[in-house]
Amino acid sequence: MQLPQLNDVDLDPVMREELEYKHALKHGLLFSSVQGEEAAIVQQETLSDSLNHLAKLDEDFPIYLVDSDSYTRLKNKYLEIQTGSAFDEMEAASEELFEAESDLLEFIQNSQDLLNSEESAPIIKMVNSLFFQAIKRGASDIHIEAHERRGEVRFRVNGALTKHLDLDKNVTTLVVNRIKVISGLDISEKRIPQDGRTQVSISGKTLDVRVSVLPTYYGERIVMRILMQSGSIPSLEELGFREDLTAQLYKLITHSHGMILVTGPTGSGKSTTLHSFLQYLSSPDKNIITVEDPVEYNSDEISQIQVNDKVGLTFAAGLRSILRQDPDIVMVGEIRDTETARIAIQAALTGHLMLSTLHTNDATSALSRLADMEVEPFLISSTLLGVLAQRLARTLCTECKHETTLPPQAAHDLDLPQFGHYFKAVGCPACDFTGYKGRQAVGELFVLNDAVKVMMKDGINDHQIREAMRAQGMRTISDELKEMLVEGIISYEEAIRVGLMDN
Repeated sequence: MQLPQLNDVDLDPVMREELEYKHALKHGLLFSSVQGEEAAIVQQETLSDSLNHLAKLDEDFPIYLVDSDSYTRLKNKYLEIQTGSAFDEMEAASEELFEAESDLLEFIQNSQDLLNSEESAPIIKMVNSLFFQAIKRGASDIHIEAHERRGEVRFRVNGALTKHLDLDKNVTTLVVNRIKVISGLDISEKRIPQDGRTQVSISGKTLDVRVSVLPTYYGERIVMRILMQSGSIPSLEELGFREDLTAQLYKLITHSHGMILVTGPTGSGKSTTLHSFLQYLSSPDKNIITVEDPVEYNSDEISQIQVNDKVGLTFAAGLRSILRQDPDIVMVGEIRDTETARIAIQAALTGHLMLSTLHTNDATSALSRLADMEVEPFLISSTLLGVLAQRLARTLCTECKHETTLPPQAAHDLDLPQFGHYFKAVGCPACDFTGYKGRQAVGELFVLNDAVKVMMKDGINDHQIREAMRAQGMRTISDELKEMLVEGIISYEEAIRVGLMDN
């Protein structure tokens, strides 16, 4: 029998109770709408099983054979719908929740696919549903907190925490225990903080999750950080920096030796930018080694060391060992102390490309921060290639943003017309009623050219150097935010939060 074929199509599921799609799914049979008509969708690998099952159904569907990629896309949509409704099923099965505690002691394989666990115990299904909903909403962290009479789950989406749901006090304990089990932690120990890791598989992708458990007055609270694989690290262009800054960054990171720093507050995307550099630089002829706390992105192309203070593996100790491993490129998660700063400078001097981060508010402040760590100015000027200061700004949802005016004082301070084309956040289903959708990196790049080196030799401070660089055309984060505000990409409130009034 010759079946009509469809290649590289993006089909949507057809959901009808009488189709018993969960049972059909096990036989490789899917249902969709093709040219406005309900149809059975099969793939070559499970063709005979699918056709046998279809023959038992009291339905007369046209049958289409699709390629494996198209089939997988449609199957994952079915699985997402199935798991997305898992929490609704929890309420109906609430009386079973308390019987599920014994199941928590069994170690369930971490790599099982979350979306395909409809037969799991209710508490397991609930935890799986939390992971699924978090990933679906693009959350970076899941917070589970215990209060006096209830528990609460919150997701961090686009850098802001949003409430997801309330849990019964007893259910919260079961959820915490389940997470501790899959993270390899001790469920009997409730008095001290614990840290662990686990993996979840969803829609065929495996994600690493870092788990932190902290005892609080009303019980344990958990924060889970969802870590990206190297394949999902954005390129410099995808981060959202303007084109000329991206071009300058590419030019900087092609140096064979020297130091490049990325600065900014916690949560400003510094690690992601460094890993974007490494993904661009990685090749079979380069030896790239990193020392991080913690390792946030797993990558097959680079060797990564996890800091462990308990056994004496600090940034400084790890960096010292790395330099005996014949590296071409070294990345240190953060320069925190004098010892790490000195070794990093030595590494940059002796022919290595050194990448790291610092906590400073702007790019030029990196000079005084290194000086505070007792690094000599002549060493800074001879090794430091450039400093990128960055922030992450939440971009307005294009579906619901609404035109507005600037406050008169703000318009005056920014030298902008009060009644321009400015927009504010509103909120709609497309952006989960936050008014924002996605984030964009905003940066200022300070390149140490000959003029800067002369100024440093003359003992001029970093504030004066900053003013001189601005006069030479260096664009600051404040300048970038002002431009994004005028273009309607961000709101005035978000621009203020990120640093519009900083110079």
